[in-house]
Amino acid sequence: MTKNYLKMAYRNLMRHKVFSLINISGLALGMTCSILILLWVQDEVSFDRFHDKIERVYQVMEVQSYPGAGDFETQATPGQLAEAMQQELPEVEQAIRYTWPMPMLLSHGELGFKGQATYAEQQFFEVFSFPLIQGDAKQALQQPNSVVISDSMAYKLFGSTDVVGKLLKLNNAESYKVTGVMAAVPRNSSMQFDYVMPIEDYVRKPENEWLKHWGNNGLMTYLLLKPGIDVAAFDKKIGPFIKQRYEASNVELFLHPYGDLHLYSFQKSGSNPGMILYVRIFAVVAIFLLVIACINFMNLATARSAKRAKEVGVRKAIGAHKSSLISQFIIESMLVAFIALFLAMNLTGMLLPYFNDFTGKEIQFDLTDPSLLLLLLGVTLFTGLVSGSYPAFFLSSFNPALVLKGTVKLNKGVANFRKGLVVFQFSLSALLIVSTLVVALQLHYIRNRNIGMNRENVLSVELEGNLQKKYDVVKRELMEVPGVLAVSAANRNPIAISHNTGDVKWKGKEVNADILVDVMDVDFGFLEMMEIELKEGRAFSEDFGKDSTAFIINEEAARQMNMKEPVGQWLSIWNEGHIVGVVKDFHSSSLHGKTKPLAMRVRPEEVSAMFVRVAGGQTEQVLAEMERIAKQHNPAFPFQYRFLDEQYEQMYRSEAMMGKLTTAFASIAIFISCLGLFGLALFTAEQRTKEIGIRKVLGASVSGIVFMLSKDFLKLVLVANLVALPLGWYFMSGWLNDYAYRTELSWWIFALAFVATIIIALVTLSFHAVKTAVANPINSLRAE
Repeated sequence: MTKNYLKMAYRNLMRHKVFSLINISGLALGMTCSILILLWVQDEVSFDRFHDKIERVYQVMEVQSYPGAGDFETQATPGQLAEAMQQELPEVEQAIRYTWPMPMLLSHGELGFKGQATYAEQQFFEVFSFPLIQGDAKQALQQPNSVVISDSMAYKLFGSTDVVGKLLKLNNAESYKVTGVMAAVPRNSSMQFDYVMPIEDYVRKPENEWLKHWGNNGLMTYLLLKPGIDVAAFDKKIGPFIKQRYEASNVELFLHPYGDLHLYSFQKSGSNPGMILYVRIFAVVAIFLLVIACINFMNLATARSAKRAKEVGVRKAIGAHKSSLISQFIIESMLVAFIALFLAMNLTGMLLPYFNDFTGKEIQFDLTDPSLLLLLLGVTLFTGLVSGSYPAFFLSSFNPALVLKGTVKLNKGVANFRKGLVVFQFSLSALLIVSTLVVALQLHYIRNRNIGMNRENVLSVELEGNLQKKYDVVKRELMEVPGVLAVSAANRNPIAISHNTGDVKWKGKEVNADILVDVMDVDFGFLEMMEIELKEGRAFSEDFGKDSTAFIINEEAARQMNMKEPVGQWLSIWNEGHIVGVVKDFHSSSLHGKTKPLAMRVRPEEVSAMFVRVAGGQTEQVLAEMERIAKQHNPAFPFQYRFLDEQYEQMYRSEAMMGKLTTAFASIAIFISCLGLFGLALFTAEQRTKEIGIRKVLGASVSGIVFMLSKDFLKLVLVANLVALPLGWYFMSGWLNDYAYRTELSWWIFALAFVATIIIALVTLSFHAVKTAVANPINSLRAE
């Protein structure tokens, strides 16, 4: 029986080639987009799930309370926290200290390569599942100056992974012994590093003495809890853990599941939902695109019901049951779905490289992966069942006695249902158009907003090795290079300052008026080089010697300290001094948050990054000279640089990705919707051929007939806009609320979306409407 149904389905597809092509191509496009999106979603939700003990691993977070500025949440914790928790909390099986990855040079003989280095607890490889190819995971980080390197780093340096016991140089200074080789860190890991060293090596450095104070943060702390622990109760228990050891602390601790680290923001306030927002948005978009494609099938199947009515009537008259008819039509839709799947798989394979470029992923389309096969099967079954269910039940419900008398009249409910599907299609399309416009405008706003400094034509170079020791010499030589306009340095990137303190005192400070201030150490000329505007007072100047007791603050710091005339006021941030200048607020972090208080000190000996402003059009020549100077003074390290404006763009890569994807998927949704509208217009024109012929004979104009054929569909598109535009305003207002600085939701955005959908619908409808309207009525009336 099934074989017979498949034969009938195939014949029906071949008999109506145009409608079959519209159905299959629409479904194939919808399935392709859905598969791509779901592959991306699958990749996002897989982050960190490869760790064997992931369900018991938590990261310790801090909430710092500042009465004058609100709460601040951070991943940074005191250096002593992990050890104290390990010793005093019976619920903790292991406590791990971990540093943020930092670029360092690892060399062997003449070969040297920069990689992301991190320091970790000796139990690191027991808690986290980063398997070792060589070495013992339990012993690898026990001894000082030991290092576990990745297999790729081992091949670069030695050409082999059999390297345990060999010596390496770190930053061309300290010697480290290889005690393990680990497999490459999976790309779906929140931790990304090339080699690991014992945390004690980091803590014992003289410059890191500050880690021994409970009021200073600088390490991340991870806990492996024992099985069966009540996490909620333990979370409350550790809240005052730091306050119990440091009375002046304003910190509450809380836990964040490590498995949720990539998807969910660690902020308890929930103001920034994290990556899960985009995962949910695109998962819904994937379903919407499939539904839009399925609606085409349903609409065309019900619209062409009269052509299959006699077939249903005859089959029922000779004894076919309703269930067998339903099975037949479902099998037909499943056949179409599997044909569409075949096309979709080929399209997916072709488009995946471009999709990976869009999203910055390395997703593989591996048909031997069981999870991928399940995904493809699920998409196909969903498509086949959803698109075929309504037509199957509708067509199988015809009364054979009425059908075989010659005519089939469709009730208003069927027509209204079909209209509702069209409205739903174009509502989703209009909603995607609004979303695309708003995301594009916000990205344009981000890229073109005056952030209070000039980030264009600025190169940043890390001061490592001899570059830091010879910074003054390098600076002088660079200033003599044609095309170099200014050179300065700082210990932080000015667009992403992440170094702050609450240890701030000023004259007239009230009790419990603590604020959190970003602190930046700079070289002379930094304000001028970055073109940061001075509001009052002066910049740092060598005319005042080292200027070591001078502070320059921003407007926000003056406001939060309630200073009406800040210049000359006493200020203490780790050392005492006076405010000599106030700069206008500039964005030292993402536009998601408001401008933060900032204090700058002049400390040339503390700088770690050099910034060079280059004249427009001379970047290539300047880079060549910079590389020559860097190699001359720092031959052991490769010359590397970054453009400041590129780093700024990188801060908003999620928004850029969303912009690209919404544009692509909105275009595809509109195209699929237009395919359905095209098919309905074709069917309507076929059904009304004789009526149009009679109207033309009686004197109807071409424009009148085109209007008659189009108006009903345009009404549906109008209703779709009335539904979609308020929803677009609601959803995109919520999305924009995540930004402290954002574009406006102007009326013209919705007007443009409205006009676009109307024009698209008109263009789609006009082809058949005009073709039918200009046809010779003799041809359509010849049979009468």
